[in-house]
Amino acid sequence: MPLENLNHFTLLTANHEKLKKFYSHILGLTVGLRPPVPSTGTWLYCGETPVVHLVELESAPNVQDTQIEHVAFSASGLAELLEHLRDNEVPYQIAVVPDVEIRQVNVFDPDGNHIEMQFAPEEEADLNSFKLETIRDLILSSGIPEWREGSTTSPV
Repeated sequence: MPLENLNHFTLLTANHEKLKKFYSHILGLTVGLRPPVPSTGTWLYCGETPVVHLVELESAPNVQDTQIEHVAFSASGLAELLEHLRDNEVPYQIAVVPDVEIRQVNVFDPDGNHIEMQFAPEEEADLNSFKLETIRDLILSSGIPEWREGSTTSPV
């Protein structure tokens, strides 16, 4: 009975439309079929899989010391993604995993959730971060002490 893959993650949010726009317009997920469940929200698809479930709340959820630091997607088209993020003024931090050279692009959604996108070592692009100063506090508060200003290697 081994696990096969990560199916989805659910975000509780009082900023439903902002998150829906971020995950669809900025990250390229597609709004798709959502079964008639009791809550209000949106399912966003990566290919055929509904990987992000947004659940709309009237007010921000009370969250205390969450244990999940980030969610990561495999991706391709690094240069195009970085251009898209810059064009939309979305700050990002880039890290390179030592030894395996995987490129990681780290962003934060409008609710402050950390999203990582991983690219193959063969993907060429300018690996400088963009508007890092605007997300520095989010990065440093992520709980990973190895993330420091100017770091180009991945802490995890």
